[in-house]
Amino acid sequence: MTARRPHAYRPDSSDADIAVSTARAVRIAAAVIQQSGASSPADQCLRAELKKTRGLNQATSRLSARMVFAYYRWLGWTKPEAAVEGRVREAIQIQERFNREPDTFSDAALIEKSIPAWTSDVMPVTAAWVRAIQSEPVLWLRSRPESGEQLTSTLPQTLPGPIPDSLIFEGEEDLFTTQEFQAGDFEIQDITSQIVGWLCAPKPGETWWDACAGEGGKTLHLSALMQNKGLIWASDRAEWRLNRLKQRTARARVFNYRTASWNGSDKLPTKTLFDGVLLDAPCSGLGTWQRNTHARWTTTLEDIRELSELQDRLLQTAARGVKKGGRLIYSVCTLAQAETSRVSERFGIEHPEFALEPFASPLALAGPNLWLWPQDWRGSGMFVTQWRKGERESEAEGSARR
Repeated sequence: MTARRPHAYRPDSSDADIAVSTARAVRIAAAVIQQSGASSPADQCLRAELKKTRGLNQATSRLSARMVFAYYRWLGWTKPEAAVEGRVREAIQIQERFNREPDTFSDAALIEKSIPAWTSDVMPVTAAWVRAIQSEPVLWLRSRPESGEQLTSTLPQTLPGPIPDSLIFEGEEDLFTTQEFQAGDFEIQDITSQIVGWLCAPKPGETWWDACAGEGGKTLHLSALMQNKGLIWASDRAEWRLNRLKQRTARARVFNYRTASWNGSDKLPTKTLFDGVLLDAPCSGLGTWQRNTHARWTTTLEDIRELSELQDRLLQTAARGVKKGGRLIYSVCTLAQAETSRVSERFGIEHPEFALEPFASPLALAGPNLWLWPQDWRGSGMFVTQWRKGERESEAEGSARR
C-alpha cells in the first residue's frame, strides 16, 4: 500500500467516471473483506489485492482502502442481512456522516455498536475514546532532528505536530515516492510511538537494546536522539523484519546499531549490559483499533490472557540485560489492564531491585506509568512505564553467583 492520508473521494473527473471508479473500489473492498479472517488481517489482504489488480489509479486505490477500514469501523452499524458490497457502501456513507456531523451520533450508540461487548471488561471504556477510534486516523511523520520546519515548506500539506520533530501530513501524495523520503528526511511513525522514543531519552554514547524492534521504527528514533553515537542492539524473532530494518537504517543513514535474532528465549542475543532496554512487547493491539479496525473483531479475551503471560516472560528476561543504574522501559500499544498495569505490578513485586521511576524527558509527561489515549494525542493508544535498576540484587542473580 502507498502512504497517504485518507481523504474523501474527490477526483477531477466526470460523474460517470466517479461512479465507475467507486463501483470498482467497492468490489475490491468486498473481495478483501471476504478474504480476511483471524489469521488473515485485512491490511495484509488489502495490500495483496491492490498489488494484483491491474490498471488502478491512486484515487481508486485510496478509496478501496478507506472502504475496507470503514467497513470494520462501522460493522455494528450496517445491516447484517445485506450483501458485503451493500454493507461497504453503507459503512463509507456512515463514516462520511460521522466526519461531518459527529454530534448526531449518541455516546451510548457509539459504545454499544462500535466495539466488542467484552471491551469494558478489560479496560476503561469512555465515549471520548470510542469517538476517537471512530475517526479516520491522522498520518504522522517524524522528521530528522530539527528539520521539521524545512519539511513543512518542501513537502506540501505538511503541518508541525505537538512534540519535537513530529509532523502531520494532510496531502494525497504517495510519500514513499517523494525525494524527501528517499533521502531519509522523515519516517512515517505514529505520534505515540514517537513519544516512546522521547520517554526513553537515550544519550549519545550510551548502549541500548531495542528488544522487540520489529521493522525498526523505534530503533531509528533512538539513533536520532543519540546523534548516531553509542550503540543500539536491535533484535526480533522474525528475520524478515530485521532485513526490513536494515533497509530503513541504510536510507536514514543510521550506523550505530547491530541486529540479532531473538525469540524471547532465556538466552539473550548478547552478553552486553545496557544503559537502557526498551521492551516494546507483542500485545493485543487494542490501542490500534482506530487504524487497525479489523483487529477489534478478531481479538479475543483469550488472546489478551496469553499475551499478558508472554509479556511477563519477556520482561523478566529483558531485565537481565540492564546494568546497575540502567533503565528498563516497557511499552505496549494496548490499553487492556492485564497487559499494562498488572504486568507492571507483577514485575515490581518479583524484582525489588528495580524501582519505578518517573520519566525525565522534554515532553513533561508525569508519572512512571503513562497511558497515552487516542483522544489526547490523535494516535494509537499506548501504555509506557519504566524502572531503574538499583544496587540490590535479585534472587536470580544471587542464585547464579552461588
